[in-house]
Amino acid sequence: MRAGLSTRMLLGLLAGALLGTAAHVLLGGTRLLDAIVTYGTEPLGTIFLRLLFMLVLPLIVSALALGIGELRDLKQLGRIGSRTLLCTVGVSAVAVGIGVTMVNVLEPGAGMSAAARAQLTARAVAPAAGVAGVGPSGVEFVVRLVPSNVVRAMADGDMLAVLVFALFLGVGLVLTPGAAARSFERGLQGLYDVTMRLLDLVIRAAPLGVACLVFSLTARLGYDVLQHLGWFVVTVVLALGIQQFGVYALLVWWAGGVSPRAFYRAVRPAMVTAFSTSSSNATLPTALEVAEENLRLPPQVSRFVLTIGSTANQNGTALFEGVTVLFLAQLYGVDLALGQQILVVFICILGGIGTAGVPGGSIPTIAMILGLVGIPPDGIGVVLGVDRLLDMCRTTVNVTGDLAVAVVVARSERATG
Repeated sequence: MRAGLSTRMLLGLLAGALLGTAAHVLLGGTRLLDAIVTYGTEPLGTIFLRLLFMLVLPLIVSALALGIGELRDLKQLGRIGSRTLLCTVGVSAVAVGIGVTMVNVLEPGAGMSAAARAQLTARAVAPAAGVAGVGPSGVEFVVRLVPSNVVRAMADGDMLAVLVFALFLGVGLVLTPGAAARSFERGLQGLYDVTMRLLDLVIRAAPLGVACLVFSLTARLGYDVLQHLGWFVVTVVLALGIQQFGVYALLVWWAGGVSPRAFYRAVRPAMVTAFSTSSSNATLPTALEVAEENLRLPPQVSRFVLTIGSTANQNGTALFEGVTVLFLAQLYGVDLALGQQILVVFICILGGIGTAGVPGGSIPTIAMILGLVGIPPDGIGVVLGVDRLLDMCRTTVNVTGDLAVAVVVARSERATG
């Protein structure tokens, strides 16, 4: 990723935030601002996002299948997979632990009046249909991982099922000898190359897309709602900051053998893209480019770890889910015992693995946990007003965590080899 482009993306983000804030102050509530956002910046930002999402599916299938196929050894696949899983679960557990500790110490939900809570709930956007329902059981979740129709899974955006299909496709490439299999592998490489070339064209428009996305957000949201939810936002951002610049810095230095300063400089384009899109899946193309060009990681490792991680390594999301559940427990006066908090931590770790890497993907998981521990699921409406802002922050932590895990796994593979 070219340094000049990443700088322009950062400038686009800052310009969008400043202009959006100014527009909210000067034109807030007017038809002119609504027209600017509705017919100008929002469509441009949405087109940018849709172009990224358009490339995600072919990229996931080709990158993961090639990453496994290039290993040529199922023992190596098992080794990389087990190391990725172990590192993911460990880092997610640390993230949730940080979040739960912060919310117990700062108590952002304590002391809010019933009137203020009712006002926030009334102003919040209503949850989407089905959000408050109970999610699939553990057995059903495992069964759904295997798609009966991969085309339907792709159409439904079921990324975990698509990952399983790509995983099996890669295993098939390893197990199948002959010229035909190698020809198919070259075809997948061609698909990957074409997708990355298209990505390069889309990313050139990223500064404008980022500016439009952030402008639309700040112009409509402003800071009014933060007056009521400011302490909750501070708690989440502080916890995410500790994970982002504390835990990951130690991880890449101690287990990855990489200077934290060099690491953060290298992954800056992916961090900016993650912050502006609020989607790990949409950031996957940029993350892959950063891993191979800036961090110089082996393609077979980066493609495997990052494609899996875009859906299954959601450290920031797991942290956010834990903080939100305990915050709403404090808000509604529900006293969660130690055992219940441990249950919340465990579910959040699993939720971080199964949460969709798209904007707002953690909301159904949070609603499910609320019902399990006796908190009104409708309480999720309280935090939806600031969810977009916090989604941007936690997605940045998710993507950085994927890249940190890739650094660690790559070093372990070099040591083994």
